[in-house]
Amino acid sequence: MALRASIPISRGSCSARSRRPTKTPRTRRSSVALTATIYNFDIELANVDRGVYETFALKVAQHPSETAEYLLTRVLAYCLEYAEGIGFSRGLADPEEPPIMVRDLTGALRAWIEIGTPDADRLHKASKASPRVAVYTHKDPAQLKRALAGQRIHRADDLELYAMDRAMLAELVEQMDRRVKLSVSMSDGQLYVTMNGETVGGTVSRFSIEA
Repeated sequence: MALRASIPISRGSCSARSRRPTKTPRTRRSSVALTATIYNFDIELANVDRGVYETFALKVAQHPSETAEYLLTRVLAYCLEYAEGIGFSRGLADPEEPPIMVRDLTGALRAWIEIGTPDADRLHKASKASPRVAVYTHKDPAQLKRALAGQRIHRADDLELYAMDRAMLAELVEQMDRRVKLSVSMSDGQLYVTMNGETVGGTVSRFSIEA
């Protein structure tokens, strides 16, 4: 519905001026590692609208700068877009790739799936790279519409923009754990998510830049 980043460190040079060499770094070594948090989802999917019924497991890495709402939207979007060839990229750690992509058997990109509030330049690039582009936002859709209105975007009319129910996401985030049993059902635009035995319902609303 493994990310790892680090700040480069400066390494000092060493010199030897006696028979007993000593190391005198010119700069103090330091490193700060940003490590992903791993979530495991066991998912039962019943997307009546698309006729997709699957059971699968997802191991999802949450980047340190990724909010729980973004992560959950990413997982739910994966479920709603589920198809042969779907996969996650390295997400926020690799800004050159979509968060979710669908490739055919030849490796050609068939769908570029964005999460959140991508800017016009990114969507312009996506629309030139893929025959289909969809965005699932966990923010107020009016925020995304204002940001994109009047901007140059290749095939803007073909963009698929979806707003996740923010009240539903907030309830689900409260139940999040490192290991999650998830049932996802979609019918007539209504999304029902059962997480660890508790069911929450909401809508996935499609909108356009101009409307």
